[in-house]
Amino acid sequence: MLFWQILIDGFAVGSLYALGAMGFALIFGVSGVLNLSHGALMVAAVVAAWAAGNDLHVGPYAGAAIGVVVGLVASLVTYFIVVRPLQNSQKIREDEKEIFILTATLLWGIMIQELIAYFYTNNAKTVSPIVGGVISIAGVRTPANELFTAIVCWIVIGVLWLLVNRTRAGKAVLAASMNPRGVTLLGIELPQIYIAVWAIYGVLIGVAGVLLGMFLGVSSYSVGPLTASAFSIVVLGGLGSVSGALIAAYVVSYLETITAYLISPAYRTIPALLLLVVVMYVRPRGLLGRR
Repeated sequence: MLFWQILIDGFAVGSLYALGAMGFALIFGVSGVLNLSHGALMVAAVVAAWAAGNDLHVGPYAGAAIGVVVGLVASLVTYFIVVRPLQNSQKIREDEKEIFILTATLLWGIMIQELIAYFYTNNAKTVSPIVGGVISIAGVRTPANELFTAIVCWIVIGVLWLLVNRTRAGKAVLAASMNPRGVTLLGIELPQIYIAVWAIYGVLIGVAGVLLGMFLGVSSYSVGPLTASAFSIVVLGGLGSVSGALIAAYVVSYLETITAYLISPAYRTIPALLLLVVVMYVRPRGLLGRR
């Protein structure tokens, strides 16, 4: 029963990690931006879904939709207000823009975190689940919402894969991640691709955030851990590699779940961090990162 419990919980948590981290990896792979406001945008989506249900008294479906829309809007606002002006600035040297963007997104995330804490306090927010009840799997009683979370995550991941690999726009995004200059020579405007990628990223973090709110609940204190988790997964999988982020998400999830069950929940993040350190020494490009 313990084996099945770890297997089920690790898969659900890994699906959530994968969905959030894939968006993080996609942004870096295409535009070269490490968005350190990632956790804040996810928490904003959760709080929006929670507030819609508690303050506006809408149903769980409408609340979830509002949370996803807020994630999308927050992502685009981050790009247009924080990232794009720095990318296009003529006053900053090209080799210094990366550190400016890192700092700006970090400060932007802190601002969002403080605004959430000011208006909605630091208490944990749990979004009303869409699916209720309990399902028995191999003798383990599992909340139906946990399985629903994993299924929705994989549906969204599948749609993302089809979008990137089976549509013309998706192939342009994929090409931009490999050779931005070559895409420009083909007549495709990079700014349009960046906007599309940030929009996709916003939907991904919106869905991941709302599902996280239904599954575990979050507070403004979750901003830092969520960003650190996504960053660790993306580095472990290989910066810019969406497939690597997917694999790394499950590696981290199962390491955390096994540690929580067999040792203590207080130490669940330590093995994954140790693995990250080892990978950075032995294989700095990550599991599937390009040389």
